[in-house]
Amino acid sequence: MVSNAPLQPSWHDGHGPIVHRPETIERVERLLIRLHAAGRIEDLASARALLAAADRVACVAMSVVAHMTYARRIDLSGAPLEAIDFKPVPEGHTGGALNMVPAFVGYLLANALTSTTRGWLMGQGHCVAAIEAVNALTGDVSATQRGRYDRSEASLSKLICDFYSYAIGADGRSAVPVGSHAGPNTAGAVSEGGYLGFAALQYVHMPLPGERLVAFLSDGAFEEQRGSDWAPRWWRAEDCGMAVPVMILNGRRIEQRTQIVQEGGATWLSEDLRHNDFAPVIVDGHDPAAIACAIIEAEAALQAFAEQHERRYPAPLPYVIAETEKGFGFPGAGTNAAHNLPLSSNPHADAHARAAFNAGAQALHVAPAELDAALDTLSVHRRQHRPPESAHAMAHRRPPAPLLPEPQWETPRAIGSAMVSIDHWFVALVEANPGLRVRVGNPDELASNKMGGTLARLKHRVNVPEPGVAESLHGAVITALNEEAVAAAALGNKGGLNLIVSYEAFAMKMLGLLRQEVVFARRQRELGQSPGWISVPLVVTSHTWENSKNEQSHQDPTIGEALLGEMSDTARVLFPVDGNTATAGLRAIYGGRGEVACVVVSKRDVVQHFAADAAQMAVARGAAVAIGSPLNAEVQLVAIGAYQLDEAMKAHAHLAAHGRRACVTVVLEPGRLRAPRDAIEAGFVLDDAALQALFPPGLPRVLLSHTRPEPMLGVLRRIDEGPARMTALGYISRGGTLDVPGMLFANRCTWAHAVDAAASLAGWSRESVLGEAALRAIDGVGNPADLREPDAG
Repeated sequence: MVSNAPLQPSWHDGHGPIVHRPETIERVERLLIRLHAAGRIEDLASARALLAAADRVACVAMSVVAHMTYARRIDLSGAPLEAIDFKPVPEGHTGGALNMVPAFVGYLLANALTSTTRGWLMGQGHCVAAIEAVNALTGDVSATQRGRYDRSEASLSKLICDFYSYAIGADGRSAVPVGSHAGPNTAGAVSEGGYLGFAALQYVHMPLPGERLVAFLSDGAFEEQRGSDWAPRWWRAEDCGMAVPVMILNGRRIEQRTQIVQEGGATWLSEDLRHNDFAPVIVDGHDPAAIACAIIEAEAALQAFAEQHERRYPAPLPYVIAETEKGFGFPGAGTNAAHNLPLSSNPHADAHARAAFNAGAQALHVAPAELDAALDTLSVHRRQHRPPESAHAMAHRRPPAPLLPEPQWETPRAIGSAMVSIDHWFVALVEANPGLRVRVGNPDELASNKMGGTLARLKHRVNVPEPGVAESLHGAVITALNEEAVAAAALGNKGGLNLIVSYEAFAMKMLGLLRQEVVFARRQRELGQSPGWISVPLVVTSHTWENSKNEQSHQDPTIGEALLGEMSDTARVLFPVDGNTATAGLRAIYGGRGEVACVVVSKRDVVQHFAADAAQMAVARGAAVAIGSPLNAEVQLVAIGAYQLDEAMKAHAHLAAHGRRACVTVVLEPGRLRAPRDAIEAGFVLDDAALQALFPPGLPRVLLSHTRPEPMLGVLRRIDEGPARMTALGYISRGGTLDVPGMLFANRCTWAHAVDAAASLAGWSRESVLGEAALRAIDGVGNPADLREPDAG
């Protein structure tokens, strides 16, 4: 229940720049009467005290935000600051952060009025100053901030100084627990929000049944990322929690008006949203009470829909449009300059700017005793027996460990598709874990990519299923021709079990979203906050080498290369070579937490090279010997990828026929072999002894890589003893409408090219291991068809 110690002023009066419009007062008062009648608030006076307290907390938080940009300290008495009190180089995304303050305080107010701790998500992560300011004032700070930031003048001044201080520690990491964007240091944050637009794709997939989420979105991001207008296609009362988006419609990007405003503003946006099955409401974005009321009423409307005996989808999903001006509450509001530095010049050096700053701060001032009373009034969590906002469910996901069924292992030397093996095991995984909500992100062609069993079991989620098609109102396969949108379904479902399946080339469109997840989770690890969500695999198939028929746009291994640039303990990249290594790899991923794993899998039939035990050991180590022994070989052929292993095995057989001893070693997870870049990654990679057992020093090596050779050489530096001892073959950005042998030849990756490279490294004459026809072919003057079988040359 809420506090029964109201503040003296009427909340109708507002405070500072916060003025309550008559329609807002009427709407809020009606809401309070309903809440009181339903027994959700103890009395109207205590509820009105909360509203008055919210106004004052919002004003002080806006003042703190302005100080974080410009000042070195804050004076809670309201005394003006002098030149020395200002930063020589101010910095901050001030306007957006100022707009976020009433919105975030409105969210806190909604929670207090309904005795409910909702989750929150902020898509505009650069507005973090708003969250940090409010959290410091309320005392709801993260573990890394506790003892450093609170509502005292000294601690608020420390927060202000820390913001954009660029302080760095001896370990090369930030020396202060506050950054330019939301992060694991920000209490309650679940995303950096650095890639605009992704929050709008994820929020509807985040809350589990019984949970509630408020997602703060930006009008600039609305035009940045398409796909957010499909949210009503995915929400179901049966398996989703309440999700209320609140768009901060301030009308400006960095240099100009947003497209929404150019098209007609809130009214135009409202009509657009209605066309896409939302139920929009326009409210006063300057006013915490208006936003709190909108959140509560939006949930009530959605709850009423959920309680209907016969529901017809799509549901009218709520959408709050909080109309405001960029930088509201401080001089410079409504201008392009408000995005960053709203004042005309720096108060540190300019008296006019200093006077403007002090005037703006004075308008936001709340007397210390009045502020303390407001904060005490809002401090109702213990009385309401609920956790603080930083402890909302989505910020601390740790679903139970999934049961990982024993796969139906493939028989060695059999021929089959690794994607079929994955499909069979994933269906078994889903059936073994009925308590975990499943989301499969699928741009298109799940059946074509040989995941037919998964599609038959889970079905495409649609509003009106088509007879005879694998569709269902409650399907778990989120399908749309938008890679970011479907990947967001899986990455948003952190309380459940997830899979993303895509063409390799088109997975590149997901990279920004994947990287945002990886960076945030890795930062959590660095701070000792290991993420608890079940790792999410991205299976990329129809890949570079087998998509030879579809022109070079479909032939792109960049996704694996890019993710190998991230820390390998959190961004895993696997290249299984058959069904057993693919299944063992997927099983290992689902046994992990807080990882995004790219798994490059061939959908065409390949030879089954590894038995069950060998496949699992290979996945655990990241590499394994496929044939021969590195201890007595003259040259080592190192294969990354199924098609590369096939060519390496041909080269091995050809060399053996010519009296040369070679071995073939498969690298399934290159990140296991890399030189670690910090202590966390060092715990993930193979130690020197294990590495040298697989790759003895001094042995000449030919690398055949699924990727471009250069980035893979960098990852495998520990086994690269220089160009005289190691040669790398791989994708050299050549392709077209070809068959697989043609693709291999175009990129100089055939068995014959591998044999030629081995001869050069080992000091053999080319003619001793390759015939004339093969030599002419690899030299570009013969017939490529002569290389289709090793005995051709």
